[in-house]
Amino acid sequence: MCSLVFKLFLLVSLSQISINARKLAQDEPNQFQSLKYHKGALLSGKISVNLIWYGNFKPAQRAIISDFITSLSHSPSKTPNQPSVATWWKTTEKYYKLAAGDKTPSPSLSLTLKSQILDETYSLGKSLTDRDIRKLASKGDQYDAVNVVLTSADVAVTGFGMSRCGTHGHARGNTGKRGSKYAYIWVGNSETQCPGQCAWPFHAPVYGPQSPPLVAPNNDVGLDGMVINLASLLAGTATNPFGNGYYQGPQNAPLEAASACPGVYGKGAYPGYAGNLLVDATTGGSFNAYGANGRKFLLPALYDPTTSDCSTMV
Repeated sequence: MCSLVFKLFLLVSLSQISINARKLAQDEPNQFQSLKYHKGALLSGKISVNLIWYGNFKPAQRAIISDFITSLSHSPSKTPNQPSVATWWKTTEKYYKLAAGDKTPSPSLSLTLKSQILDETYSLGKSLTDRDIRKLASKGDQYDAVNVVLTSADVAVTGFGMSRCGTHGHARGNTGKRGSKYAYIWVGNSETQCPGQCAWPFHAPVYGPQSPPLVAPNNDVGLDGMVINLASLLAGTATNPFGNGYYQGPQNAPLEAASACPGVYGKGAYPGYAGNLLVDATTGGSFNAYGANGRKFLLPALYDPTTSDCSTMV
């Protein structure tokens, strides 16, 4: 299982993404170190993103996530305001160019939102295991796909809020095609269960200085927190989809593209402070990226392998 466990900074406490899950930790921020390329495949080609909604989500909540996925591939003409989600995502292209070396052209990745599957009847109950998550993920495409399982606020998942806020992994498909496998991601809505661990900086942290939380840009602490976690897991899925791509540290608890920059969202970030961010003049929401349909999102900094530093947009 190749899930991503990232260190999402909770002021003083951190959430660490490992290859098995996104774990929570209470360590000081690590010094940036180069992410080593382990010669494995990166996620490349035309990949469909399928959303599996498990539990109770309002249409407006589903729109926040779907707009974020759509924003990843938006051209400047569709998202004229900068910085954009697409600009943020372009940092991942540097990993592909480095991995290709002298080969031209280098592999590329194109993500497209495809299907959305609703499971509003809680078909597997309201207490899920990792096996349940994999079963739900298999409902999406099983070839050239990333299947994203999103669990609602009233669904408990093993380790949620205690050791992780989400995971990423891969599984073999049942398509009949030789070597078929697909990537999957799970992210939970932490609004009522563990917002201090999984929705910072939109909620006061469980540990550390109790500075006022930021206003969520889409006015939904749980969903805006899910966007942060999903963005981090997507970056890890692209650059380390099968556990042998780009990471630093042990394979079962690596630092990946986003987890190498815990708690950094803008320039000047430090423990307990997300950095200098943009603020919506009308809503007061804090953000650092413009997206589709007039959306605004807060996205984590990504590790830039060409500079060995965290890349922020603001």
